[in-house]
Amino acid sequence: MFTGIIEAVGAVLSVRPFQQGIEMEIDSRLDLSQDQLGDSIAIDGVCLTITAKKGNVFTATASAETCSRSTLGQMRPGSKVNIERALTLSTRLGGHIVLGHVDTISSIVEKTPVGESIRMRFMLEKEFHKYVVEKGSIAVDGVSLTVNMVTARAFDVNIIPYTTRSTFLTLKGPGDRVNLEFDVLGKYVERLLVKEENKPLEDLLREKGFL
Repeated sequence: MFTGIIEAVGAVLSVRPFQQGIEMEIDSRLDLSQDQLGDSIAIDGVCLTITAKKGNVFTATASAETCSRSTLGQMRPGSKVNIERALTLSTRLGGHIVLGHVDTISSIVEKTPVGESIRMRFMLEKEFHKYVVEKGSIAVDGVSLTVNMVTARAFDVNIIPYTTRSTFLTLKGPGDRVNLEFDVLGKYVERLLVKEENKPLEDLLREKGFL
């Protein structure tokens, strides 16, 4: 489990085939002395396992399923990645609950400077529209963000200067792909409501006046 507060921007050193997926060696630029083999670590919002480490460099594998459902399949030596280690019981939950299980791949539609911040718009497929709520939380490439606006096929977020300095997200531009993880609380609510009422979530929300 993660918070969506990125610890470092690392760099992929090598990518090689591993079974049906890939094995990556990543320079985390973090002190990994207290991290153990088998610990979870999020790369661009994807939960992986540390399988080897030396200094600040670690190795992790991604299955074929993970590569197909995230942007990890397009990683190359030199690729920059957002890194966050799993939270502990003493960690402040500064972002929101992020599982590291990517729901879908999106792409950037617009990137516009707004004062000292940057407004970014991302494509949103119709089937996922129900999970994105104005002023709600979403993880984009592992970064916890607040949704500013939702349209029929997109959503906007505002990237503050600190997030720009601390992540790789704003170095991407229109057409670049990103990983999306929707708020897990919303998905559990949908599961409970649909099971209880046996109706689609949109119909239930509309009946209760939320849509």
